[in-house]
Amino acid sequence: MGQKILIIEDEKELADILGAYLDVEGFTPIVTHDGETGLSFFYKENPSLVLLDIMLPKKDGISICKEIREKYDVPIIMISAKSGEMDKVIALGIGADDYVTKPFSPLELVARVKANLRRYEQMSNKAGYIKDVITIGNLTLNKSSYTAFAGGKCLDLTTKEFEILFYFASNPNQVFSKEQIYSGVWGYSKYGDDNSVTVYVKRLREKLARHQLDYIKTVWGAGYKLSVD
Repeated sequence: MGQKILIIEDEKELADILGAYLDVEGFTPIVTHDGETGLSFFYKENPSLVLLDIMLPKKDGISICKEIREKYDVPIIMISAKSGEMDKVIALGIGADDYVTKPFSPLELVARVKANLRRYEQMSNKAGYIKDVITIGNLTLNKSSYTAFAGGKCLDLTTKEFEILFYFASNPNQVFSKEQIYSGVWGYSKYGDDNSVTVYVKRLREKLARHQLDYIKTVWGAGYKLSVD
């Protein structure tokens, strides 16, 4: 039996198609069609990853994501019929690991599932951690514990926010394109999402600004870099 993938999607035809694709790839799909049932199956089945629609009957995806994130680090990929920037900001801000907008290719979603599972397994395997501490300016980043401090005060970062910041800090003053960041942090580039990178960088800047740190610079036409004056 392959890794369990919980699908919480009220469009039954789409949910069944995703389930079929995942089954062919060796996963064990668990398909549900409303928020309450989906959350119940999450606690019952302990899935390896959750595909979670935002707009659901009985309990919406944002509420479900928040509840799961209070206690669990399982990868969550949000699915939305909306392409608005605010929906993505909210989804990623509450701890979703990835975000896709309908319509999308089932093959794309399968690729994202595999990549997010690889990242999670690397993070969970303590032996696979790069046991390293980076101090740059007033920032201290601990890869083994996924903690970040600014001037001794803990930064409240999501997993992806930390990984992006660590990626930058490992290569100070080096300019990275959005495509390079997506490939380096998410682990794949074929279905790279520039908008996700933009959202995460914006949130990182906001959190650093609370500690009077302006380290992430935009290099117009090229990308971003971490620079400490």
